[in-house]
Amino acid sequence: MSFVMHELVYFGRSLPWALIDCIPYFNKYKIQNQKIPTAQEQWSCTKLVLLSHFTVELPQIWLFHPMAHYFGLATGVPFPSLLTMAYQIAVFFVLEDTWHYWSHRALHWGPLYKNIHKIHHQYSAPFGLAAEYASPIEVMILGLGTVGLPILWCAVTGDLHILTMYIWIVFRLFQAIDAHSGYEFPWSLHHFLPFWAGAEHHDVHHERFIGNYSSSFRWWDYVLDTESGPEAAKKRRERRMAKEGKKVQ
Repeated sequence: MSFVMHELVYFGRSLPWALIDCIPYFNKYKIQNQKIPTAQEQWSCTKLVLLSHFTVELPQIWLFHPMAHYFGLATGVPFPSLLTMAYQIAVFFVLEDTWHYWSHRALHWGPLYKNIHKIHHQYSAPFGLAAEYASPIEVMILGLGTVGLPILWCAVTGDLHILTMYIWIVFRLFQAIDAHSGYEFPWSLHHFLPFWAGAEHHDVHHERFIGNYSSSFRWWDYVLDTESGPEAAKKRRERRMAKEGKKVQ
């Protein structure tokens, strides 16, 4: 049932983006609007994603339940309060973003990129379905942040309900798919939450193949100076010129 939920949410959320790609009106919101995925590209992506889901993610989901039960995952009633679910999911977002930043950055190291991560960068202009288009090894590494960290939370605190876990997975899938959508709207979330990453942040990563390693937030890239794109490059030049100016003085 958990696997079925995952598939319904993943493809259900990806479908609107696939339809938007077919409607010329939305092209003005497309970040790389000269690169619209073809039906063949969408289908080829879907086939590899399905293969990855059944060979990698299904076993992970199957193993999650006994492991989580072992560490005290609750499955009965009463359900946790909305406040409890909200703060736990917020913690999971922060923890997963940290895991994703460092593991994703590591995957851009030469040998790991060539042998593992390069598959995900097949599309320099990403689209929704491509969110989990990746090597099985990469799926396991990055998936560990999504699934493993809540298990660790459960082991340490003894406080996690399966309903919270399901809602977290739904939110995480929405975040990943939307970040790969390739569209920037006036109502995109990062306009209201400046620290949110979103499609504008991740699309630059696919276009330039470096920088912007975070998944949900921008702070790791900001603090560690791994932001990518014209604005980030301009800021670096300004900082460098300011330092050189001070040295001359």
